[in-house]
Amino acid sequence: MRKLTLGILALSVTLFTSSFTPVEGEQEWKGVFKKIKEEVEMHSKAYKTLGDACKTIGHRLTGSDKGKKAEEYAYRLLKEYGFKDTKFQGFQVEAWARDTVTLSIAPPKSDDFREVPVVSLAMTPVESNIQGTIVDVGNGLDADYTGKDVKGKVVLANIGLLEAAAGTKNLHRSEKTALAIQHGAIGVIFVNTVKGQVLLTGTASVTGNLISIPAVCISLENGTEIRNWMKDQPGLLSLIEMQNVSKPIKARNVVATLKGTSAKLRNEKIIIGGHLDSWDLATGAIDNGIGSFSVLDIARTFKALGLSSKRTIEFVAFMGEEEGLLGSKAYVERAKKLGELDEVVYMINLDMTNNVNGFNGGGRDEMMPILKSIGDQIKAIDGEFGNLLENSPGLHSDNQTFLMEGIPAADPLGKLTRSVLDCYHANCDDFSLVNKKEMENTVKYTAMLLYALGNADQIPAKKLDFYSTKEFFIKHNLRHELELGNEWRWGN
Repeated sequence: MRKLTLGILALSVTLFTSSFTPVEGEQEWKGVFKKIKEEVEMHSKAYKTLGDACKTIGHRLTGSDKGKKAEEYAYRLLKEYGFKDTKFQGFQVEAWARDTVTLSIAPPKSDDFREVPVVSLAMTPVESNIQGTIVDVGNGLDADYTGKDVKGKVVLANIGLLEAAAGTKNLHRSEKTALAIQHGAIGVIFVNTVKGQVLLTGTASVTGNLISIPAVCISLENGTEIRNWMKDQPGLLSLIEMQNVSKPIKARNVVATLKGTSAKLRNEKIIIGGHLDSWDLATGAIDNGIGSFSVLDIARTFKALGLSSKRTIEFVAFMGEEEGLLGSKAYVERAKKLGELDEVVYMINLDMTNNVNGFNGGGRDEMMPILKSIGDQIKAIDGEFGNLLENSPGLHSDNQTFLMEGIPAADPLGKLTRSVLDCYHANCDDFSLVNKKEMENTVKYTAMLLYALGNADQIPAKKLDFYSTKEFFIKHNLRHELELGNEWRWGN
């Protein structure tokens, strides 16, 4: 799960002059990178295994039979690649599945309802039958509610941003739903901002629990039609009827461990993960097949080359991300109970990460010199590498779970084309969207990054304490999003 804007590369490049060298000996450094380059370009299985999973499994919805098959598929691959220390990490979730939904629209004081094609958002009520006047709140941001009474009514809001001022920051659909509930709305109709009658799904819950009101998505074209209708006939009515299924069910993260070789550093742990689960409208090839199957192939590359790491590395395929980061939250809670969370010193997250061409410091200035050094040396042996740098943290994916604990975490920088992004969470997210070479670039350059960080003398960004973590989120203007998501832990 990613906000659409996160899939488009932001080219904020910063120059750093540090002479930091993460591993001793430039020739050894370049030699390993060359081996990774050759191995991935000649033998990568990322594209093939993702294609096979899309064909033989289909979607990977958490809690479904297909989700279970995906967990077993990932486990089997890691075993085949030579990871003896591969395990399932089980957790219990409230599994949600869609059943039926209808949206009907009628003029005020009329029973002449007209049905509109619609899809329900996840974690909406098991049963709902509501009728209310539609109030258009535009982009569904805080300012869009000014002067509007939505109590007891149904809000119409854009998923993305339409006709917004430059620099306007969007909210996640779950945060927009939370905002609507705060204002007393009894339902939400989201308008997709992609042309072509595309319907979008995704969670409407900020907590991973069922929400109290129905939330549905309609196409851009139907949203435009309804808005034009509202101009002609103010007070338009909507009727939303839905049935869903929700029940406790067990899901499993899949974890493979490469033990650290340094007596001094082996108790430090780097997590590289991507969510294996997907929504059920298609096969989730982009969200997040390209990320999770790249993680699996990075693991394969390490084993194929016999690469070692001073630090322990865990390759993780998380489940339950789409329903509210459930798998990564379960991972962190388990680590806390076992007293192992302090071992985690860094987290690399691959969520819709494609065609990696640079690195992100995740809002931690201390990371930028080492990332520049790594990028410079990759560029020296592979001229196709873009060697771009950015330094901004993101939410709404599994990296957020680690950021909440003060652990430095970030995604490598990549890029998806507009046509691919238009299928985000939609019924067109299938394997035809995947570019083999671009997926291999993700594997190749992320494996180099992982090797460098695993063998660096130190990870420059240290774990933040409770109050420093609070200041980190405030500095990066993320407090409001966390408050809407009921994730803000620090009071006033």
